Amino acid sequence: MDNNQTNNAMNPDGQPVVHKRRERYSGTHPKKFSQKYKEHNPEKYADTIDKVIKKGSTPAGMHISIMVKEILDFLQIKPGQIGLDATLGYGGHTKEMMKCLEGRGHVYGLDVDPIESAKTKERLNSQGFGDDILTVKLTNFMNIDQVAEEEGKKFDFILADLGVSSMQIDNPERGFSYKVEGPLDLRLNPQKGVSAAQRLKEMDLEEIIGMLIDNSDEPYAQEIAEKIYNKIKRGGKIDTTIELKETIEEALVFIPNKDRKEAVKKACARTFQALRIDVNNEYEVLYSFLEKLPGVLAPGGRVAILTFHSGEDRLVKKSFKEWKKAGEYSEVASDVIRPSAEECTLNPRARSTKMRWAIKVE
Repeated sequence: MDNNQTNNAMNPDGQPVVHKRRERYSGTHPKKFSQKYKEHNPEKYADTIDKVIKKGSTPAGMHISIMVKEILDFLQIKPGQIGLDATLGYGGHTKEMMKCLEGRGHVYGLDVDPIESAKTKERLNSQGFGDDILTVKLTNFMNIDQVAEEEGKKFDFILADLGVSSMQIDNPERGFSYKVEGPLDLRLNPQKGVSAAQRLKEMDLEEIIGMLIDNSDEPYAQEIAEKIYNKIKRGGKIDTTIELKETIEEALVFIPNKDRKEAVKKACARTFQALRIDVNNEYEVLYSFLEKLPGVLAPGGRVAILTFHSGEDRLVKKSFKEWKKAGEYSEVASDVIRPSAEECTLNPRARSTKMRWAIKVE
């Protein structure tokens, strides 16, 4: 008899239930993303999740919401209001905002990732946040005007967290991290557009240089771009995350040994960021979102935006300032709000976060 099959357990169709054994791993702790079964089940293994977070790490398959207190303090959500989480992700911010509604009102959550948004909806539904208080829409947040028109609503509060979720970064299959082997993809919606690997094949040398400078202020843009372009032109492959990392290492071989490891690490982070922004048209999407914001906010409505690099922050700051001058916003943040030192210790991914806010005129 098959060792994976029980004697008596049957499914609704009368077929024997097959129990799949958990993936085995060497050593005392799982190292691969797929093997961390306890971290993938936060409700069942709360103690494990707590230990991982206290070590300053993010559990596999999870995302730790950033600056929750600061966001809620500003948004001042009241029961009965209508809100929008423009970037649903893991749903941590959404959940806390829905709690403030005390069962009265509604939150719309937008996301382009069909894989993670489905998981998030199921998770939030199981925690008591059903269709009466939550609507999840698979759409880009640049389409906020369409969402407002479809629902016949303007929003009392809006949140946009522009960071990539940890579930995407940590999953090797999504290709967001240079630290693990995976396809060089970087698409927020893997069912649309072209992958980062394909994008690199389509770009000429000047385009790659411009992308690295414009999207991440890469100081070694020339050297890295030349190495990438020449390798592909000569028939070499840069189809995986590790192949891109190795190409960057080759480009920076001129840096002294004592400084090279850190320089490569930072260059990899910047290059992957630049590619992700390019593949997902992130600046164009953000610009469109900011242009449409005043039109979907209710009188006195509040919006908070979390950014994670200087290019995003500059766009948000400029837009808020221009719309205030035009009489659309009554107040805008005079400076950025940053996460506390304590939060950055518990969640190192929060360190680069900047929050700006605006209030629609009454």
